[in-house]
Amino acid sequence: QVQLAESGGGLVQAGDSLRLSCVASGYTFGHTFGTYHMGWFRQAPGKEREFVAAISRSGGTPEYADSVKARFTISRDNAKNTVYLQMFSLKPEDTAVYYCAASWVGSVASTSPGSYTFWGQGTQVAVSS
Repeated sequence: QVQLAESGGGLVQAGDSLRLSCVASGYTFGHTFGTYHMGWFRQAPGKEREFVAAISRSGGTPEYADSVKARFTISRDNAKNTVYLQMFSLKPEDTAVYYCAASWVGSVASTSPGSYTFWGQGTQVAVSS
């Protein structure tokens, strides 16, 4: 059972930056952090969970939601078992609980929440106008 722990959320003003981190632990079956594609998703009050960004197990070809493209950057450090989400130029509509997730399905990271098996507890990001 993989455990994922997010951190780095907070209350910021529009235009500010934040970096979220997600540390993974608890692998089984000989897996390592490098076994998993990693994704970031977010859920705002009253809305469904939506895809934000994803990165494949190799670190190549990140995927982004159109709403965050050119403002957010996903990266991973397999030696530190950590995936990051660097967020620039934050907007009030970015306010949500942000979750990281891990998947071993497929050859590239998926944008679908259903492809992810393990989820963190989430970290709150609030952006004031």
